[in-house]
Amino acid sequence: MAKVLYHATMSLDGFIAGPGGEMTWIMDYLGGPNAAAADLLANIGALLIGARTHHGGESDRGSSTEPGKPYGGAWTGPMFVLTHDPDEVAPPGFTLLDGDIPSAVATAKAAAGDKCVVVFGAATAARCLEAGLLDEILVHVAPVLLGDGVRMFSRPGGAKVRLERIRGDVAPPIVDQWLRVVTP
Repeated sequence: MAKVLYHATMSLDGFIAGPGGEMTWIMDYLGGPNAAAADLLANIGALLIGARTHHGGESDRGSSTEPGKPYGGAWTGPMFVLTHDPDEVAPPGFTLLDGDIPSAVATAKAAAGDKCVVVFGAATAARCLEAGLLDEILVHVAPVLLGDGVRMFSRPGGAKVRLERIRGDVAPPIVDQWLRVVTP
């Protein structure tokens, strides 16, 4: 059965995007060899992408990757986008799903087979976590302080979530943490 994994690059102060969803900062930290990312890439079966992430956040800069080309085109496969807009038309290569997280995760897991479902988007990952559907987190910590923006997890009033380290790597200048969500 497919695992559900949140994959993100985060600034040292906890942001995965700058103000308004701006993502150009990340380009300074992509492209070097990274064993954790390579291992993940070989095991992705489907992507579950939040609408804001798919549309490029609130900024006018658009998505941080070429549309339909996640991981710089190094991965291809089923891509599902959560939407609340019933009139939205799916771009080529994407399937639109309504905002129901359990159904969306089930659809993505079925498409992923025995590989993992990678979640893109802070709000979508938080919704998966709240629903008890998030299994793992792979975060690449970049040596930068953004100061403001979109937090990796923002859960005001939320309960503590225990994580167990699966693996940690250093791929200068990035530090990776691969973590399992521990259920009580």
